[in-house]
Amino acid sequence: MSKHIQKLLDKSDITDNLYRYCRCVDRLDPELGYSIWSSNSVADYGDFYQGNGPGVIDLICSQHKQLLTHSHQMSNILLEVQGDTAASESYVTATLRINKNNQIMQMTVWSRYIDSWTKEHGRWLLNKRIAIRDLDEIRPVTPITQKYGGARDSSDPSYAEVWQDPTA
Repeated sequence: MSKHIQKLLDKSDITDNLYRYCRCVDRLDPELGYSIWSSNSVADYGDFYQGNGPGVIDLICSQHKQLLTHSHQMSNILLEVQGDTAASESYVTATLRINKNNQIMQMTVWSRYIDSWTKEHGRWLLNKRIAIRDLDEIRPVTPITQKYGGARDSSDPSYAEVWQDPTA
């Protein structure tokens, strides 16, 4: 296989891990989140969290259980791969809803993740993340509907239709 094709495959694998991270926090699936971090990972989320990768997954999933709903999206993913190491910058938008004093409030946070990756045993794993919060807001909203079609756990329809083995 050519180096160019291998680099494209590596970039695709890393991008899949970034998307798995979003799925993990939106579906409250810590095991999926743990699967993207290396055993000696470092997560630097500023004053929100400093520690290892699994620890930040636990904190985020625990806090998200208190929310009404939430959705995370990744975009503007830039990746540089050099052999078995890589670096990336990705933008993440987190939209979260809470009920505060009988008023639905929507929080939106725009951040960037500066990540370093290592390929171990054929799998790309996240070694270090620096999370940079660029913007945030909270405002009252009026939901269009009170019932949504998804679920924040493995009963979500995506688990029946989209099977992803993070070790594959």
